[in-house]
Amino acid sequence: MIYTLEGILSHRDDRFLVVKTGGIGFKVFTNERTLAHLPQEGDEMILFCHLYVREDQLDLYGFSEEGALKLFEFLISVSGVGPKTALSVLDVDTVEHVMAAIINKQIEVLSRASGIGKKTAERIALELNNRIALPKAEAMGRVISANIEIEDALAGLGYGRQEIRKAIGDIGPEAKTLEDRLRQALKILGKH
Repeated sequence: MIYTLEGILSHRDDRFLVVKTGGIGFKVFTNERTLAHLPQEGDEMILFCHLYVREDQLDLYGFSEEGALKLFEFLISVSGVGPKTALSVLDVDTVEHVMAAIINKQIEVLSRASGIGKKTAERIALELNNRIALPKAEAMGRVISANIEIEDALAGLGYGRQEIRKAIGDIGPEAKTLEDRLRQALKILGKH
């Protein structure tokens, strides 16, 4: 019903944002990754949206990229996975890396999401791995495993998981080995 929403960012919270358009403020639930990449309040923005309709619930979920919306819709189609759980899966890593984890059945990656246990992660991988297509998924699976090791090592040094994930996302493509990626992540974190 609602696919995109374009307007002014008028408010942000830790679980949602408000987009004002045509004199109406739309409350849109989203994930941490989308919240981290929002423009300043008062700036124009566009979201790709899903209207979640239940008997006693009518909520709007939105994402800054279309791929995140599509993955969100795949995730909520899995039995036992609701919108909040799907949002936490989207925060595990980039959309492409989460898709690769599903295709490669990397249960340990999916179960890092809040509210996802091993059985739910296995159900997600089982139900979605044939429905999602992603070139180079196997190579991405190795990158995901390296990112998990980097995240755990940096968390052990006292860095917050959200700032670690942002730093990992900023690592350049020239960093191929685990050591190079860790070194570059430390440099990025040192600049903040």
